[in-house]
Amino acid sequence: MADIKLFVFVTLALFSLSVCTKYQPTWESLDTRPIPGWYDDVKLGIFIHWGVFSVPSFKSEWFWWYWKGTKNPDVVDFMKENFRPDFTYADFASKFTTEFFVPEEWAEIFKASGARYVVLTSKHHEGFTNWPSKYSFNWNSNATGPNRDLVGELANAIRDKTDIKFGLYHSMFEWFNPLYLQDKANNFSTNNFVQNKNLPELFEIVEKYKPEVVWSDGDWEAPDTYWKSTQYLSWLYNESPVKDTVVVNDRWGSKCACHHGGFYTCGDRFNPGVLQKHKWENAMTIDKYSWGFRRNARLADFLTIEELLKTFVGTVSCGGNMLMNIGPTHDGRIAPIFEERLRQMGSWLNVNGEGIYGTRPWSHQNDTATSDVWYTMKKFPHVTAVYAVALQWPDTGVLKLGAPTATSATVVSLLGYPGNLNYTRGSAGGLSIQIPPIPFNKMPCDWAWTFKMTGLSN
Repeated sequence: MADIKLFVFVTLALFSLSVCTKYQPTWESLDTRPIPGWYDDVKLGIFIHWGVFSVPSFKSEWFWWYWKGTKNPDVVDFMKENFRPDFTYADFASKFTTEFFVPEEWAEIFKASGARYVVLTSKHHEGFTNWPSKYSFNWNSNATGPNRDLVGELANAIRDKTDIKFGLYHSMFEWFNPLYLQDKANNFSTNNFVQNKNLPELFEIVEKYKPEVVWSDGDWEAPDTYWKSTQYLSWLYNESPVKDTVVVNDRWGSKCACHHGGFYTCGDRFNPGVLQKHKWENAMTIDKYSWGFRRNARLADFLTIEELLKTFVGTVSCGGNMLMNIGPTHDGRIAPIFEERLRQMGSWLNVNGEGIYGTRPWSHQNDTATSDVWYTMKKFPHVTAVYAVALQWPDTGVLKLGAPTATSATVVSLLGYPGNLNYTRGSAGGLSIQIPPIPFNKMPCDWAWTFKMTGLSN
């Protein structure tokens, strides 16, 4: 009887939308919805991959699949050498203890990073939910392991302590869920998993936690018609409690990525290096090899702050947001290397944020005369500012820029440094900015310097 009631609820919630709704359950209609403006302004987000995979914390968050799916030799040997023969993946759940998880401390770190939105894994491909889901019996964070509502606690802390937008990642498929495997064996002609597990969870997290980002994943094996994605998004855009502010990505079924949905991700670590016509996001990792925490990671495996900033400013210049991933530990800590990178980003944004937040792509993305210079643009009531972010300090005392065309009204300054800078106009266009001899301890920041230009003719 419970299954019948659930089926009726989901069916009514989806298909009652087909009449008198602004956004119909078709891609043609859904793709006309503008992405809420807040998302294009914020530029930087934090991705959090956290789950049972944080317990073995070996190889990556795909540990279970590497062990029992592809049978990766490194993972198989790791289990043979460290665990009893009858040990199962479910046995890891009791070790997902989170005793050091203090959500208010996480919120403080996130605020210090300068990030304006956070996306937490509510459920990864292992199927374990980080909230007490009614549809994940005995395989959720309240029933085993933490015995806590991890999603709810973090959502409350972020909203109470910061102005950061809170979002949730949700995996569509589950590697070893029998309902999903049966649908897959039926060539997705049945959808018992979608009706009884996936859709109810998606409704549940939105109704309960009101995320302003719904970041879908794990969709690629089946078409969007199997997942009933257009019906769900029609409800999300028309009827949900976040209908006016929510943003979504493009992972709603095979062949959807880079074609349908809200912002485009196209693939992990997508960073085209050129201006895109559609709003996009670079979901990337500080750990080069994993989204989840790895106990055996080396220092060289983590991006330096210089590498992060190069990726970040290039992404923003080309019209994207950067969603920067960290992997907390099984006991609820943000490892010092991740905290350091987050605080370094915040330190840089405290000085240079004017050239990042609320900006839009300029007519040029990177410079032709000097490499490693990226541009952004912002319109003020009476003036338009162009920002040139130089990843390398001009040791010669001159920064040559080929893209801007100066006029008699052009004013140049360095963010974080008082006063204006002198410059000369090139005979064939461009300008050369004269860099004052700034003592090292007076430098506005330690990496990537932002030059502001107003009064340009282009």
